Amino acid sequence: MRYFRIEEDRAAGYTGYVDGSHRWMLPGIICPTCKATWSALAKDYPSVDLTPVASLANFEKARPEPADEYERLCELVRPLLPPGAVLVPGAGFGPIVGRAQGRFGQLVSPVPWVLLMQREALEKLQAEGLQGLKGCRTELRFRQRASPELLEMELLPVGRAHPDCLPSKRQPVCHRCGRDGLSLPDKLLLDATTLPSHLDLFRLEDFSTEVICTERFVDACRRLGLDGVVFHPLPAR
Repeated sequence: MRYFRIEEDRAAGYTGYVDGSHRWMLPGIICPTCKATWSALAKDYPSVDLTPVASLANFEKARPEPADEYERLCELVRPLLPPGAVLVPGAGFGPIVGRAQGRFGQLVSPVPWVLLMQREALEKLQAEGLQGLKGCRTELRFRQRASPELLEMELLPVGRAHPDCLPSKRQPVCHRCGRDGLSLPDKLLLDATTLPSHLDLFRLEDFSTEVICTERFVDACRRLGLDGVVFHPLPAR
């Protein structure tokens, strides 16, 4: 099986613009062990509804919190997560709320770690038998008459980079907060032993800004004429 990175097709001529964020989020963390204050991008779960959680105000503002408070908030959220979800500081929940305008392709990547689809495109791909395609509603306000229904894909973190593309000398992962401090390698190599057989669309666990799909996904998009993104092959070992 071959794998591909998904990116916005800037040459397609679409003018679509999305400005929004998820309704709720975990705070960042102030770690007493590694002394870092940080939050991460991309590990977001748009299907998760936090309204059953008490004190929703704790999840409405981006900010750092001491490790004990961050961990307490994680435990309030954890029972609501889909199988395979991983919590990190800054993780987002619920629909993207904001505004959008312009012309969009069938697939939309407003930032590298988010993938949206028009409903018709998602239904066509699901009819092809592709696995792991879960579209979640968005709350985007359009200032135009003909506005598409954009759904956010919930991308589970699965798969990792191969050690051969990572620095041989690097700081150890913090056992308290999980921070590893790695930067995305210039030439990403996937670890084939960690890649899922049950998903055609996912994000990497260790570099979660990278949206990855299988050759089956690429072939279906090309056969159906679904546009808006480009696919870059990634080696795996």
